[in-house]
This record gives sequence, C-alpha cells and structure tokens, in this order.
Amino acid sequence: MKGTDKVVILGAGAMGAFFATRFFDTDECSAAFIAQGQRHEKLKTKGLVVNGKKYAIPVIHPDEDISPADLVIVALKNHHLPKAVHDLKNLVGGQTTIISVMNGLDSEEYIGSVYGMDKMLYAVSVGIDAVRQGNQINYTKPGKHYFGDAINTHISQKVLRVQDVFNRAGISYETPSDMMRMMWWKFMVNVGTNQASAVMRAPYGVFQSSPDARELMEDLMREVITLAKVAEVQLFEKDLDDWYTVLDTLSAQGRTSMLQDIEAGRKTEVEIFGGKVVELGKIHGIPTPVNRTVSRIIQVLEQRP
Repeated sequence: MKGTDKVVILGAGAMGAFFATRFFDTDECSAAFIAQGQRHEKLKTKGLVVNGKKYAIPVIHPDEDISPADLVIVALKNHHLPKAVHDLKNLVGGQTTIISVMNGLDSEEYIGSVYGMDKMLYAVSVGIDAVRQGNQINYTKPGKHYFGDAINTHISQKVLRVQDVFNRAGISYETPSDMMRMMWWKFMVNVGTNQASAVMRAPYGVFQSSPDARELMEDLMREVITLAKVAEVQLFEKDLDDWYTVLDTLSAQGRTSMLQDIEAGRKTEVEIFGGKVVELGKIHGIPTPVNRTVSRIIQVLEQRP
C-alpha cells in the first residue's frame, strides 16, 4: 500500500485490539485508536494487554487537528455506532478507505451514509477466537479476514491498496468474488452460533461435541438461508458444513462475543441477529419462529441483574 501506512481503529474491544496490535507491530505502518471520554483515558493510562504483551498504542481524540488516515477500521458494537461514527470526522480524507468488521448486514451502509459509500469496503472476520476481560485480550486463532467491493471479479485499486497493507502486517485475508454472499454467510453464522451460545452459556467446545447444541444452532441458521433466497443471495445447506470446518478448529474454551456480553452483564447485539431475522421475515412474509423465540430469551437475559 505504497504511501498508505496510517491506520486508525475505532473500537478497542477484542477485534479492535487484534487489528491495532498487528498494525502497531508492523514497521511499515503507524497505528492508533480514536476515542473520547472515559474510553480515551483508559486506553491512554492502562493500554492493552494482548496475549500477555502490554501495548501502549497511541490514542487520538476526535477533536484533535489531525491528518486523514489511509485506512480506518471500525470495530464497534452495533449500538455504539450512531454516536461514535462522528468521531471519524477529521480522519476521513480523499484517500481514506474505511472497512467495518462489525457484525450484521448494515454497518457499511450506515457509515457510508455519513462519509460516502465510495470510502467503504465490505468486510467480515471469521475464525478469530479472541476473548476480552477488562483491558486484557487473548486469542489462539487469528482467523481470516474477508474484504472487498460488493463484487470482485475485477479487483479495484482501493481493494489492492488494503490487500497490500494487510500483507505487510501479516494478516491472513481473502477477497471473495461475491462479497455480499460472504456477508450473508457470516450473518448466518452469527445468528446461529452467537445466539445459541448465549442462551445455553456454551463455549465453542459445546458445539464441537453436542449434537443438541448443533441442532439449535442450525435451526437458527436455516431461517437465514430461507431469507437469503428472497434477497437473491446464494446460501445453501452445504454452507453449514463450511462453518463446521472453522468451528472445529477453535479453542474449546473460546466464547462468542454475545456469550461474553451476557456473562459480563453488557448489552448484546441481539437486534442485528435474531431481531434482524424477525424483521426481514415480517417484510417478506416468512415465518422465523426459532429466531423469534431465542431473541426473546436473550432480551430477558439482558435485563437480569
């Protein structure tokens, strides 16, 4: 990514910490978080500890007079995006590319509505088993990260530039020819695995060994497959098998982000998982009873002290 070395990350959770530390450890890149308020102070004073190594990654305040970033990575929880997206106002310039590794189907369009879809690439991360406790993040699998334009039969210069900076940081990636199918596949995985893990308090090992746990996960996923057909996205039953090839490589003690939220008493992202499935089901007249029931259970769990 010749000349592109300023990488700024919005969000310092498990995913944001992964990207920030990988780019921070790359000689050809500069990496920083952008944050304000208590998050800004905590990152500056406590830093992060990732896989046992302490990092003091620079932290930018949104009101600073700063030059635009070359690459912005958004790694927030969905409910934080409407407020935090404006923190990027001084970082987005003519050569800035933004990728969102947030869950769900809508964050790219939301960010693009503020800064322009010409700045955006679609992205998902798969197979990273990062777990956060306070300012400590641990992972055993760095996963693979998929990004690109909606269709990548011809690779654009914007995608090539991001590929280059990922290469320099040694981050495993792929640019699928059909990125929208990949987005829906990851949405299917999140709807099934995140929600089933939350209601059963189950780490990955439970899904690796329990047929009953897998059955609930698959029932949630199949409602997404049905909706994908209406959206003219090519998802099929065999796509469940593709998830198992990833799942069975993850740490048995690893936990989904939604399970981590439930255990920590934080708000979950149920609205963009089961809630989104139920919403799309209503729009298209397709029953979604499994997601309706499981999302209600998660909403109750959120409300418990």
